[in-house]
Amino acid sequence: MRALAGALLVAIALASCGYRVVQPYRARGGADRIHVKAFENESADPELGATVTAALRDELARRGAWAGAEAPAVLEGSIGSTEGAPSTPGSATFRVAVEVRARLAVQGKTVQELTVRREADQLGGADALESEGRRALVLRRLASDAARELLRAIEERDEAGPVPTP
Repeated sequence: MRALAGALLVAIALASCGYRVVQPYRARGGADRIHVKAFENESADPELGATVTAALRDELARRGAWAGAEAPAVLEGSIGSTEGAPSTPGSATFRVAVEVRARLAVQGKTVQELTVRREADQLGGADALESEGRRALVLRRLASDAARELLRAIEERDEAGPVPTP
């Protein structure tokens, strides 16, 4: 009886701390672990390829699906960005876009290829240094958004509907 009461207390404590039980992440082709190769950077920003690669690895780690080179699935691709014209009169904001092209291969066979595009406005700064700092923050946020969308798109779905993600 004490063991049952103790187990109940532990379950209540975990539930109150925000922990929850979720289904494990599974990508198309049945892969539950994915290795992310460094994405090729085709943009003018020298760090954007590494930023997208890191965002994908972080998102997979949150889902418990990130793995090293021994993983059965590999996600690889390229990243590009565009610098748009001013999006408001007086050049106060600029439109920035990030495009991620990815390929998921399971056991060496291509399962899915897709492109994810994310756009946002970037506020101009008082000088070039401030503008560049704001641009870097916008690109980092767009990379994270694109990584989440890409992982949702390659997620295997059950007949009952989408698999919940953390």
